[in-house]
Amino acid sequence: MANSRESELHYPLGDALPTPGGTLDIAPGVRWVRMGLPFALDHINLWLLRDEIDGPDGAVQGWTIVDCGVANAATQALWEQVFATQLDGLPVLRVIVTHFHPDHIGLAAWLTERWSTDGRDCRLWISATDFNLARLASGSTVGMGGHAAADFFASHGLTDEESLEKIRARASYYPSMVPSVPTRYRRLMHGMTLKIGGHDWTCIVGYGHAPEHMSLHCPALRLLISGDMVLPRISTNVSVVDVEPEADPLSLYLQSIREMLNLPADTLVLPAHGKPFTGLHARVDQLLAHHDERLAEVAQACAAKPCHAAELLDLLFKRKLDLHQTTFAMGESVAHLHALWLRGALTRTQGADGIYRFSRLIPQ
Repeated sequence: MANSRESELHYPLGDALPTPGGTLDIAPGVRWVRMGLPFALDHINLWLLRDEIDGPDGAVQGWTIVDCGVANAATQALWEQVFATQLDGLPVLRVIVTHFHPDHIGLAAWLTERWSTDGRDCRLWISATDFNLARLASGSTVGMGGHAAADFFASHGLTDEESLEKIRARASYYPSMVPSVPTRYRRLMHGMTLKIGGHDWTCIVGYGHAPEHMSLHCPALRLLISGDMVLPRISTNVSVVDVEPEADPLSLYLQSIREMLNLPADTLVLPAHGKPFTGLHARVDQLLAHHDERLAEVAQACAAKPCHAAELLDLLFKRKLDLHQTTFAMGESVAHLHALWLRGALTRTQGADGIYRFSRLIPQ
């Protein structure tokens, strides 16, 4: 959903964007990289952090990469341009991934292999939950395609057979963008502090969008690499998927972004999509208000008659959706229904047709 209150945010770099294969300086030792994506959301922001790690022969100077882009030849070629022109002749020392989604972890295996040497491993750093889910998904799929996903969406009212058949055919959707995941990693945990380039970066866990998303906050530089948890122009997708069919990710997400109100108001947010901005507290307030409005609309619709997730798509999304967007929209529609159902505001029943419908509870 587009942000109608975007004017409350400030973009210190204006309309400046990194050129393909180039970078923009954000702060001392922090560079912005931008890669294309094969979706309606057509780009991802990646970050280079000047770094130093201990090696067998003393400190090694180089760079840490935060997030990777999808695994395809075009993204690899752009990375090679970055390596040739933007690293000051220094190596990549490690790769940090905020979460398991393909645009963030897709090239992690290639990058870590590309920069590992006989004397030094370039290691992937990620939360344990997202590492293991990425390993699982790269061998199959998770909530994005295949028979399990089609059956799940059908149980929530998506009955168009052509759409369901296309979803069944997308069984290799995740592996097509994440063909492999490194076999070893370093675990990131909430509250952990990483020393990167002489500065402390603290891991902040976020739930709802991914199982164990890690944002990185640097107090000294007043920077937050927010990943997908806080985006300036659109609301982060928060979905229920087939592998956890009774989940309540929206409640988890809202609680996670409320915690970010504890960060300084003047923090410069480095999002995965969109441009770096200030106005973190305003954006969190906007996102909380947005979901409050959507929850109220869903509750009202379910008070009028029992509703399933598919028939709420037009209510929640005011635009025409392609198949890729429909799968995310279905997951988000279920997420809003589940938030109300699991807090006791709605009741859920499964009809003879196998479809779950949600109704407003009538006080006794």
